[in-house]
Parts: sequence; structure tokens; C-alpha cells
Amino acid sequence: MTLPASSTAALDTAVATEHREMLRALTGDPKRLATKWLYDARGSELYTAIAQQPEYYLDEAEWEIVARHGADIAARTRARTLVDLGAGSGRKTRLLLDTLCAEGCLEQYVPVDISDAALRGTERALRADYARLAIHPRVADFTTTPLGLTPGDAPVLLTLFGATYGNFRPDEGRGLLATLRAQLRPGDGLLLGTDLVKDEAVLTAAYDDRAGVTAAFAKNGLTVLNRKLGANFRLGDFDHDVTWNPRRRRIENALRARRSHTVTLAALGRVVSFAAGERLYVGISTKFSQEGVRSELEAAGLRLDRWWTDSADRYAVSLASVAEGPEPP
Repeated sequence: MTLPASSTAALDTAVATEHREMLRALTGDPKRLATKWLYDARGSELYTAIAQQPEYYLDEAEWEIVARHGADIAARTRARTLVDLGAGSGRKTRLLLDTLCAEGCLEQYVPVDISDAALRGTERALRADYARLAIHPRVADFTTTPLGLTPGDAPVLLTLFGATYGNFRPDEGRGLLATLRAQLRPGDGLLLGTDLVKDEAVLTAAYDDRAGVTAAFAKNGLTVLNRKLGANFRLGDFDHDVTWNPRRRRIENALRARRSHTVTLAALGRVVSFAAGERLYVGISTKFSQEGVRSELEAAGLRLDRWWTDSADRYAVSLASVAEGPEPP
């Protein structure tokens, strides 16, 4: 695996690109805040806490699937390199590390996350427990940054857990799958977690827990913007707002302005206005069916090889591989 060298110029370019992206999102109609911007150190802590809330079934369901089928996954993939996209705490990934190590094939683990703090904690814990495993953490946005895979890393298994794929809008999700497909070779695999369509009350409760942890996670995005853009968002000016969109089969997570007000983005020299009741969308979570997942994988040149669900059929983990034939346009 080739890790890119960092430089001041590259960092400046990345910051400028991020600022442009944030400005487009905050001045669009409707206004948006990409989910990835919620994940600073505090955001990562809050997301871990969300997974522990009684209403949030996704983590428990995914854990059950990986625990039950981890040995099968290891035997089918015999991955030499495990690349964990959006690694976070790496809790579920430990199940795979154990089964792949038991299979006798795994040599290196590459956790990729946008939060440096989350990766540092994960790296320390893993190095203590997997002393013989080469661990190469990468702080990166895997949606835009090449993974740096080389032929010597093969076979590679990518994991995209936590229903992260559902956080992307349809064109973004298809683009991500195509980007990942372009970096994979025959024999490599993708392990994809997706939440399934179910009762609306169950879905909305999962993203609007009684303890208010998800609300705090959403509002943490405003704190991130204040720091990155020199903005003056006041958390008390917004309420957490969760709705189910049945036409698009997705949860829409937003912050609703309590009053009409303006926010200064000092780093950009801009002012953004909010009307009373206006929503700032902080994320979506699309829900899927097996045929829907199969269709999206096939459009990216990937083949659905295995489909596993939890015992309550709430959630699915798919194993996909590179389809035969030319790469799709």
C-alpha cells in the first residue's frame, strides 16, 4: 500500500477545497451540512454513544451478522489486506480481524477515517491486541482520496459498515461505488452494510432517541463549522428535526431554525441567513431492499455474491466482488 506524502501546499489546497464545498452546501437550496463534517473528536464520541441507545438497532444488528458470518467471510475472501472505510472505533472490525487472522491470511489492516482523534485511539488499542499485524491508519476522506492500493496488497477486502452508504445521495452513492470498483481487482471484495426498509416508527425513533444523543451529534456539526469557518452559529437557535420520506425511502435528519437570524462565516467573508422554521439538513439515511442493493452494485461493475441479514431482518451485510467484463463507463 502506498501512503501519500503530506505537504503544506497539499494541506492548503485541501482546506480551500473543503471551504468551497462548505460554502456551496450552506448557500444552497435547501441548505446542507455533509455528515462527514459531524465527525471531529467530539462527534466520534457522540456517534459511539448513539450506537448504545436502545432505539438504535443498526449497530446491534450489524454486529450480529458479522459475528455469525465472520468465519464465512474470511474463508471466502482470504483477504491479505483489510481496508476499513470510516473505521471509527473499529468495534465490529475486530470480529473480522479475528476471523481473518484465524484463517491465516491477513497481513495488514488499514483503518481510514476523517477523524484523526478517532484513528489514534483505535490504533493504540489495536496495536496492543494485534502485535503481529501491520497497521497503517490513514486520516482521509475516502470519497475523494485514492486508497493507494497496490498489486502487492491483494487480495483486498474493503469494509463500509454502519449503514454509511445510506448517508450518500443517490448520485453520490453510485459515484462512490464506481470509485471503489476502479481501485479493486478480480479477487478483491467489498463488504457493505445497509439498513432495510421497515416500519416508520422504528426508523424515526432510531434517529431521534429519547436521550437526545443524536440531536447533540447533529448540533456538533455547528460547532465544527464555527471552528473551521470562524462562524458564529448558536446551538440554541436550532431544534433537531427528523422525518421519514416514504417516496425516497430515507430518513432526513435536519436542524430547524427556531427564529429568523444570520450567521457570519468569517473565514469566507460571507453571511448566511436563516428564516424561522428553515431546515439545515445534516444527513440522510436511505433504506434498501436486496434488489436495490444488487442494482446499485451492478451499475458500478460489482457483483453481489452473498447477502446476510440479522435474525429480525432489519439490516443486511453484502459481500460484493468485481464483476467480469470491462469496467463500466
